[in-house]
Amino acid sequence: MPLAWSRRAVGGVAVFAALGFLTATGTAQAEWRGWNIHVPEYSVSQGMDWFTDELAARTDGRLTARTFHSGVLGSQPDAIEQLRLGGIDFAVFNLGPMGPVVPETNVVSLPFVFRDLEHSHRAMDGALGEALAEAMAREGLKALAWYDSGSRSFYNSQRPINTPADLRGMKVRVMNNDLFVGMIEALGGNATPMAFSEVYQSLRTGVVDGAENNFPSFQSTGHFEVAGYYSISEHLIIPECLCMNLRRWNSLSAEDQALVLELAQASAVMQRELWAESDAAAMEAVIAAGVRINEVEDKAAFQAAMSPVYEMAFQRNPELEPLVELIQSIE
Repeated sequence: MPLAWSRRAVGGVAVFAALGFLTATGTAQAEWRGWNIHVPEYSVSQGMDWFTDELAARTDGRLTARTFHSGVLGSQPDAIEQLRLGGIDFAVFNLGPMGPVVPETNVVSLPFVFRDLEHSHRAMDGALGEALAEAMAREGLKALAWYDSGSRSFYNSQRPINTPADLRGMKVRVMNNDLFVGMIEALGGNATPMAFSEVYQSLRTGVVDGAENNFPSFQSTGHFEVAGYYSISEHLIIPECLCMNLRRWNSLSAEDQALVLELAQASAVMQRELWAESDAAAMEAVIAAGVRINEVEDKAAFQAAMSPVYEMAFQRNPELEPLVELIQSIE
């Protein structure tokens, strides 16, 4: 099997799947191909590069892997299918778009399902992560470790958000997802789905009063220039998964599996630390620019208001209800 295949820019999902299947099932050891949507400087990218560098070093080059950053191997939905089929060998996926393939992963897209980022870490590194990994394995995906993508909070041009009443009547941009539209409506606001590229101008002109995202996005997009209030609600915490093609994983020896798992989980620790650093730096930058920041100290009222949102989600995906109960049981 020519090693040049692993470095060739290939167009078309079908070609990727066919070549990858041969790689995953053949006897010759080829360089593993990895997918990543983020730019090389991003914390996820750095974690993946550390993982592949250490894998080669710890096996004296017997196991080698290369991550293709910036989405050059296709969109996330396409890449999920490529990974399942073996067209790529490993990837980091956000669990939000994973829902159509693995419905159980929709649980992390429920607003306020985690109390805070540390609660999400305990859940994902424990019983919840195990449950989601089992569901992913049924679809041909081996979950190795859980990366961070931060937490999303509210920001606006009007006032601090401390209670649901502070959102009443406010026009808030959300992603085009029924769960997030329902979240704003349940809190008394007016949900406005729109493309992310339109948010800055809409905030500047008053088409919307606010939006929601993490500190690095709030800072890098310039939204802080037109929305002077940032309220740390952490209403959405959607982790990312470093995962492998299950056939590729099963082809490894027990010793290699242990090594891959060790390095993957160590890379997640590193990535989380890098994310925390970028989050803190972005927060400092917007504070220096004059943004007023407050932390929502009591989230109970927000969580209680989510009952209709959760009921809608449970009707569509009954398997989510026991997972929510599991999350709530984790201290």
